[in-house]
Amino acid sequence: MQIKIEQNDINKRLDNFTVEAFFDEYKIKTNENLTRNIVQKNIVDGLIKVNLKVQKPSYKLKLNDIVDFEIKEKEEITIKPKNIPLDIIFEDEDLIVLNKQKGLIVHPTSKMEEDSLVSALLFHNKKLSDIGGIIRQGIVHRLDKDTSGLMLVAKNNEAHIKLQKDIQDKKTIRKYLAVCYGNIEDDFGTIDKPLIHYLNKTVKMNVAENGQRAITHYRVIERFNLATFLELQLETGRTHQIRCHLSSINHPIIGDDLYGAKGFQKGPFRGLKTIGQVLMSYYLSFTHPKRGEIMEFILDEKNYHPDLIRTLNLLRSIS
Repeated sequence: MQIKIEQNDINKRLDNFTVEAFFDEYKIKTNENLTRNIVQKNIVDGLIKVNLKVQKPSYKLKLNDIVDFEIKEKEEITIKPKNIPLDIIFEDEDLIVLNKQKGLIVHPTSKMEEDSLVSALLFHNKKLSDIGGIIRQGIVHRLDKDTSGLMLVAKNNEAHIKLQKDIQDKKTIRKYLAVCYGNIEDDFGTIDKPLIHYLNKTVKMNVAENGQRAITHYRVIERFNLATFLELQLETGRTHQIRCHLSSINHPIIGDDLYGAKGFQKGPFRGLKTIGQVLMSYYLSFTHPKRGEIMEFILDEKNYHPDLIRTLNLLRSIS
């Protein structure tokens, strides 16, 4: 689809203009909202051009420029139920609370049909909410593939809407445990830094002024000579929020190579080379969508992920 730039659109950024001009067409073809992050990725992928040439997202449009956006229809993925063990902590007719295992992706991406939590849930329970589409059935909020711990799943659309609204209204409390490199001096703190996707990496996030606001609160649980054990609470829920925020203050999570921990696992940390990121969702509190009662779930120390226990034992032994 092509649009010719008129007087009112001169000097607009290419990415901002594209979101405004192609929003409806993108929604019709993909059933997703068009965002600037998506536009910037499409520019990098060569799907958006100006006068048949690829330009930067910040390119300032000129009179009579021709903006061409090749909108590809989204390919649907067939989700096959898989008999993958689930650690279900609570379940009723409206929702499931489970302890997600490390190494399991929550839902397939558009590029792969791998084993996922959704596949496991469909094997366990044939009916899940479908507001998020086929590949995100039941998923109210996500955890990274290598983050273990408590997750909330909706079994019907009514429950999904109420649970998701409570998250958006900050009524749901989610707390995590992490071990990061270095000594964080303050016992309590807040990281308030906006996050945005890297232009050339759709997964990795970056702190940027033009990103979405992201707020993470932290509390020091235990200090070691070379690391800090933290409790973290999300006020917002951006992709990789905790991981990127801790990296941004020079305290990346142990085992998180994507956000700067690569190379740290030397010397005293050499015994941790085989583990992934030491991050776990351990506390979840929300209002039941039908009964209205407060539901609270906590993973105590005996239910910590083995990688977290191993990391803490090593750090205590060398401190």
